[in-house]
Amino acid sequence: MSLPARIRVTCPPLPLAPALRAAAARLCPGVPLDALNTAALAIAGGAVIGAHLLWDGGEVQFLETGWRGQGIEQALARVVAGKS
Repeated sequence: MSLPARIRVTCPPLPLAPALRAAAARLCPGVPLDALNTAALAIAGGAVIGAHLLWDGGEVQFLETGWRGQGIEQALARVVAGKS
């Protein structure tokens, strides 16, 4: 499945840069961002619309509602699987 043209999925270096950290915290509140092992982010037009985060003992994925069902969830999971 291919992603919509304006979507990019990336695995940024850790620790996350301040803007990416703020976006991850907004999408996945309560995640221990200082303890992340892997992070994959979906970006549309410069805005982070989804995240798949892994840390010792936990994992979470969140995608903004309007973007669900377009293959982005699977792309996030593939990126994380390739890095973990």
